[in-house]
Amino acid sequence: MTIRRRFLAAALACLAATGCAARTQPATTTPAAPTRATGATAGPTIIQPSASPNAAGSPAAAAAARAQRWTFDADPAGGLPQGTEIFSGTWAVRPEADVPSPPNALCQTGSAEFPAIALGDAAYADVLLVARVKPISGQQDQAAGLIFRVQDKDNYYILRANALEGNVNLYKYQGGRRSDLKDGQAQVGRGQWQELRVEARGTTLRGFLNGQPVVEATDSTFKTAGRIGLWTKSDSVTCFDGVEAQAL
Repeated sequence: MTIRRRFLAAALACLAATGCAARTQPATTTPAAPTRATGATAGPTIIQPSASPNAAGSPAAAAAARAQRWTFDADPAGGLPQGTEIFSGTWAVRPEADVPSPPNALCQTGSAEFPAIALGDAAYADVLLVARVKPISGQQDQAAGLIFRVQDKDNYYILRANALEGNVNLYKYQGGRRSDLKDGQAQVGRGQWQELRVEARGTTLRGFLNGQPVVEATDSTFKTAGRIGLWTKSDSVTCFDGVEAQAL
């Protein structure tokens, strides 16, 4: 009996030891490596802040070239309106004390051969384009201009008012070179807000200053629809407000 008891005790001890060894050990969890934040990639040259123009927001509406208006008042100072594309120059929204539509205007303050900016993606063939303009300063030039039927940065029409020269002229800008279509004499005030307007119907282009017809030309270089925008020359510091575009 003593031997049997010893055998049973040994067997029980063995079973106890085996059970301890067979217990499942808790799994070890490896911590996940931290995710490294990557720097933002450079965006496109087309600026996309929020605010104007005050037109229907869908791409289809923009393509339909309905009437649009830019007052720049909902755009942040130092920024640009939605959908603008700078061709050249230094353009930004800024407060202007005497602006017709307070508080902001879109101003060009840099120096380039022909500073220009396209507004939005809507394309117009026959178009009425109007803006309030204020040539402020410039040693070489004091110009304010409207561009229309813009095919790209190197091809479009220009209506330009010049406070130094006292004229309102029509040009075509083709292949990155400007050529004169027709000149018109007019008193263009420096440091004053004036209304500059162009009407394009087919091959007929007409320019107005403060509601008065000044210049008219006929040209068939750019017949297809294109974007609209703003323009200056050389070192002109010029502000724009109340820009409106409407298909004719």
